[in-house]
Amino acid sequence: MKRIVIITVGKTHSGKSTFARALEKQLENSLIIDQDNHAEFINTHYKALLPKAGLNTIKYAVTETIVDYAVSQTDFHLILCSANRSQKSRLALLAKFHSLGFTSVLVNFDIPDDILEARVANTKRSTIIFRSAASFEEVLRRQQTESVIAPAKTEADFYFTISNNAEIPQVIGNIVALINS
Repeated sequence: MKRIVIITVGKTHSGKSTFARALEKQLENSLIIDQDNHAEFINTHYKALLPKAGLNTIKYAVTETIVDYAVSQTDFHLILCSANRSQKSRLALLAKFHSLGFTSVLVNFDIPDDILEARVANTKRSTIIFRSAASFEEVLRRQQTESVIAPAKTEADFYFTISNNAEIPQVIGNIVALINS
């Protein structure tokens, strides 16, 4: 059976998690792996283990463990729902999945900043996932100033861009169709 890994890329509040949940409902035998869930778990139950500075290595270790288990112990299609904005990390992740025989799909959320700012201003999401930020506004400001290389169409086997919510059903339909091709 052909397995697919779908990797979302985008700033906070661009719709990655909402998209992942909608895709999971349409894509049989799929599983969402969302680092925000891991951050919430760690921040709730193991806050003392969080690094005081630098990378959140415990969050990455939890995510890697879950991904490795899902790859080796299930036949699920995987939906990796996190920012994935670092090209270096994204390419390493894609290389790992390609070496395991997965077909890769990148979904780049290229939502205009004014829309993201409005979403962040009205968010009801919990900030328990944060280690080094006080608010989603702060996260978005950081992301807006970061020098990030946008994903290239050649990074994955399939590439989609979502610039507005109206494009989501078509992208989900295209991904579901990949399984049947």
